[in-house]
Amino acid sequence: MKLQDLHLGQRVLHPQHGEGVVKAINEFAAEILFLEGRKPVEPESGGLAPAEPQAGLSGLSMPLETLLTRVVDATVDRLGVERPDGSVHELASRWKAGRMVLQPADPSLQAKEVDLETFFHKLVMMRNQLRVLEQKINASETLSSAEKFDWQQYITRCYGSMTTFNLLFKDKESNF
Repeated sequence: MKLQDLHLGQRVLHPQHGEGVVKAINEFAAEILFLEGRKPVEPESGGLAPAEPQAGLSGLSMPLETLLTRVVDATVDRLGVERPDGSVHELASRWKAGRMVLQPADPSLQAKEVDLETFFHKLVMMRNQLRVLEQKINASETLSSAEKFDWQQYITRCYGSMTTFNLLFKDKESNF
């Protein structure tokens, strides 16, 4: 193993001393903490090997930040985690960049305008939280079947109240 391949805190294997942790690195050797104490080891001649899986990246043709952003985005998408801007893609295109205006009956009061993307995002977050609640109820070991049924009825009624907003969705399978 080469000295430049080591980093502080890395777990390594030594043929005589077993597993250890890199505690310090200088230009010639590394200080490794083994069970019997701290020892200086020259990595190449000392027979050090990584004790944990290693990954190498060569020929990187993009900035590291771009690579990490792409990896994180792909991971978030694969896990189905909701991002703050994640619901807008479900919004029907005719509503994008739209605004909702709430006009009070009293003309002396000012109207309230809300971006439809913001309103839609909040609706989708409510839907997602209802789904999580539903899963927790179904997985509960302390609730009886009758209690689970009662709680499910409340959730179903909440979904029913939200069906008014189905016209905002691009795809029918995303509806409430």
